[in-house]
Amino acid sequence: MAELHVELVAADRKVWSGAATLVVARTASGDTGIMPNHTPVLSVLESGPVTIRTTDGGTVIAAVHGGFISFADNKLSLLAEIAELADEIDVTRAERALEVAKADSDAHAERRAEVRLVAAGRRKAA
Repeated sequence: MAELHVELVAADRKVWSGAATLVVARTASGDTGIMPNHTPVLSVLESGPVTIRTTDGGTVIAAVHGGFISFADNKLSLLAEIAELADEIDVTRAERALEVAKADSDAHAERRAEVRLVAAGRRKAA
């Protein structure tokens, strides 16, 4: 089975690293799926969930906010300003942040909170 090596890195830490068969991320040109042997890619990451299908059949989901995605030679790098794995997300805190962002009419904060809730499985992706 063909695979690609994935590195998901935030500004402050390595979030996840491993082998995968598929990665889906939101880029400046829309949702982009990367599979082994994909053509090279360099793009801006938008706020959105990143889904990684691991070679053992598992799924890793992360909330990512800004950064870059680079793919070549079956190596995928997701260099994010902020990234959290789904199981690291404090859902109660994200829900409160969403309420505050809506009350303050802060579209960027609202998008970040929504992405965190989608990654945590508490909302449907928009």
